[in-house]
Amino acid sequence: MSTIAKEYKASIKPKFASRRKNRCPLCGRGRAFMRDFNMCRICFRNLASKGQIPGVTKSSW
Repeated sequence: MSTIAKEYKASIKPKFASRRKNRCPLCGRGRAFMRDFNMCRICFRNLASKGQIPGVTKSSW
């Protein structure tokens, strides 16, 4: 998903703190990042479906 160049660029400390980009530590995705869980929505959904995130349950109605 993410390229090595983007991961490297994200690891370097930027000149200003507001330029920092959150990336998912599991897959490197830069979009749809959930700060509460420190991962992207796709990884969150996979782990939540497997029951590996404590306190998160799959809802159905």
